[in-house]
Amino acid sequence: MKTLEQIYGIEIKTPELFKKALTHPSYTQDLNLPQTESYERLEFLGDAVLKLTVSDVLYNMYPDSNEGEMSKIRGVVVSDNTLADISKKNGLQELIIISKHDEKQGARNLNSICACAYEAILGAYYLDGKYPQIKNYIEKTFTPYIIEVKKNFTKYNAKEILQEYTQGKDKKRPVYEIIGESGPAHKRVFEVQVSYQGKILATEKGMSKKDAEQKAAYAACEKLGLVK
Repeated sequence: MKTLEQIYGIEIKTPELFKKALTHPSYTQDLNLPQTESYERLEFLGDAVLKLTVSDVLYNMYPDSNEGEMSKIRGVVVSDNTLADISKKNGLQELIIISKHDEKQGARNLNSICACAYEAILGAYYLDGKYPQIKNYIEKTFTPYIIEVKKNFTKYNAKEILQEYTQGKDKKRPVYEIIGESGPAHKRVFEVQVSYQGKILATEKGMSKKDAEQKAAYAACEKLGLVK
């Protein structure tokens, strides 16, 4: 609990909430505990707290941005990749309570699990009566990510740009295909190629399928002269 307080900078009143927020479902299964003793319900709540706060920041920071652009920025900012990045930087993944089997498989470092625990902690703070504090924490933590995505919006919006181009040509969509995977289970690297009209436009690698697809789309957009 002390480590959590140091990570988030917010005092904890109800430790039981936060223990649950750190408990992976595999641990409750091992001990034959109810699934409700894992972080899943708190993750559901924390996800809503995070999206509301990030939406509020976006709405106020960019008064000229339309709904589509704000949704896209928010989607990147609250993605598993971003949440896992924050979790691993502050050491949150080391606090997750997980089964011995999943521990051996390296599940603690999976982006999806890190992201779930991160959101569950936000939900726990909300129930702990600390919404103003957690809102302030989210604003400070995620504003740099929001600025970065807004600044490089074309890069993150490449799949949509490419699709608009191809559908404008013949109403067909580009095709993404995973052509390779490498690395351990908790740190997979995916290689994706994107093609159109049977021709390969680009091939890129990423830490997730979505990441690799986005990079491939951006490379394709550059090749086609759709972005500067």
